Amino acid sequence: MTANSILLDGNSLSRQQLVAVARQGYGVRLDPSQLERVKRAADFLADKVSCGEPTYGVTTGFGSNADKLLGAYRLRDELPGGNPHKPEGTLLEELQHNLITTHAVCVGKPFAAEVVRAMLVIRINTLMRGHSGIRVETLQALTALLNHDVIPVVPEKGSVGASGDLAPLSHLAIVLLGGGEAFYKGERLPGAQALQRAGLQPIRLSFKEGLALNNGTAQMLATAALALDTLEYLLGVADLAASMTLDAFAGRSGALRADVHALRPHPGQVQTADHVRELLQGSTLVDIPYHLVPRFRQWSAEAWSTPQDQALSFDIGWDWVPANQRHGREAFYSRFLPFKGGKKHQPQDAYCLRCMPQVHGAVRDAWAQACRVIDIELNAVTDNPLIFPDNTDAQHIEEQVISAGHFHGMPLALAMSYVKAAIPVLASISERRLNKLVDPATNDGLPAFLTGNEDGTDSGFMIVQYTAAALVNDLATRAHPASVYSVPTSANAEDHVSMGANEARHVLEMTEDLSHVLALELYTAAQALDYRQEMLNAARRLAARGDWQALASKVANAPREDNPHYAQFVEEVKQLTAALAGVGDFHAGGAVRKAYDTLRGHIGFMHRDRAMDGDVRTVCELVQKRLFPST
Repeated sequence: MTANSILLDGNSLSRQQLVAVARQGYGVRLDPSQLERVKRAADFLADKVSCGEPTYGVTTGFGSNADKLLGAYRLRDELPGGNPHKPEGTLLEELQHNLITTHAVCVGKPFAAEVVRAMLVIRINTLMRGHSGIRVETLQALTALLNHDVIPVVPEKGSVGASGDLAPLSHLAIVLLGGGEAFYKGERLPGAQALQRAGLQPIRLSFKEGLALNNGTAQMLATAALALDTLEYLLGVADLAASMTLDAFAGRSGALRADVHALRPHPGQVQTADHVRELLQGSTLVDIPYHLVPRFRQWSAEAWSTPQDQALSFDIGWDWVPANQRHGREAFYSRFLPFKGGKKHQPQDAYCLRCMPQVHGAVRDAWAQACRVIDIELNAVTDNPLIFPDNTDAQHIEEQVISAGHFHGMPLALAMSYVKAAIPVLASISERRLNKLVDPATNDGLPAFLTGNEDGTDSGFMIVQYTAAALVNDLATRAHPASVYSVPTSANAEDHVSMGANEARHVLEMTEDLSHVLALELYTAAQALDYRQEMLNAARRLAARGDWQALASKVANAPREDNPHYAQFVEEVKQLTAALAGVGDFHAGGAVRKAYDTLRGHIGFMHRDRAMDGDVRTVCELVQKRLFPST
């Protein structure tokens, strides 16, 4: 039993508590007052069975066998020579035992321990509502599995999402019976052996307990809740990566203004714009005048005169715009000096930068809608039939033991279909920003593929974009909703199913690839940010020395001294020199700098080509370990 634990009462389990149990190793405690309700339902059911009342799943078969009433004894016992396979216990106990053992038929690799722990806490919490007929001692045995960290082996594939997650939940429950397999202290063991090592005993199921244990939405809910927890973090990382990219572009902030988004106040959009403004706070790169931003030129031995600048791996430059080429644009050149450097003279950025709030915000809204559904489901009763022992006016048992469809996972499935479609969108816009950073036609004066490449031997960040593109394509091809394709089961007794287990599992898997795409953007944006800051600060240092001629040597299209425009050129170069000398250090926003420092603490700037596989692995791990400040 862990020192940290949460109290389960069937009514107040939150996503945060679920994550604490699943990912942080918290244990659980059962609310004594709710255990009274659990006991009342179990006692009610036992009383009805003793009275001979026919009850679905208790004295009848399951699914398409619901029309088969159990007899008073086993017909097999009348075989000549007796029944060679007579199990222990009564026929009613055999029914529940067989339900679990025959339904544990999933295939594939086992779910991670965090998923199984989440399934356990969900199942325990829903059974605490007191509408399932499970005995207190059985519920306590299930709780002991979780608290002793006995993790049943649950293969990933086999649920159709109605009647709930029958097969995976049977793998969860079979360990209680001493069957199946479980991980204990990292070792995969037969279920009975895992129980023994943990000091636990197998149990025998009573009335309806098999149904109570395996009839519900715990697998799809567990994977969905964990996916949403990961996606919440990644939404913050996406804003952070986009902010670092915007700083690296010395971009424009007008599209982030609060009054702009008040005119189209989708909640996620407003929240994203607020967050990105906060991340960029303190930036001296965003919204700087066009004329201050030089463009990259390849390094040469004659590029710089001071020892500090001679260590740079680049040169910088501008183009001068003569007066006779400014006609029609006089108003613009009254605000900005006539030097074309890295920034294009246009009032707006590309969509991948300007539409961050709209795109990230729409994904955030999809996440919020799914959270609303998951939060309801965490404290819902999802097995069948439902037991209402307090319906004391009931004339017949069908008014107290009611067959319904709460096991059907469609509410979860459709919510996760929405998220499933949103994830590739977030990855795609991230990849477009990354591509814009490495493409010299679109990166606003940064070097091609973010490398100097003086000798033509360097590829720089070229193939990083390939990897991001491959991931985006993979995510897009997996975005087809599983929820739209029902395959009937149980001899058509279950003629419409949700496929919500597949849907939620896909989303959980897709969050990993999304995290990789965002990590690659951060990796690339940090390299671009280094170039942008160093180029601007090199220009500022050059200007600060007061030598306008040194700055003029960086300007192409300059007139000769005998040209009538030469005097105007000199005056305007002096103005550019004064403007650069009068500004302070160029740097990114405070939160962006913090993230940059985190990355640079593990991965250095790439001056020349080197093996990048270690860098990529490291930055992906930094994101997955949640080491970047996303809020």
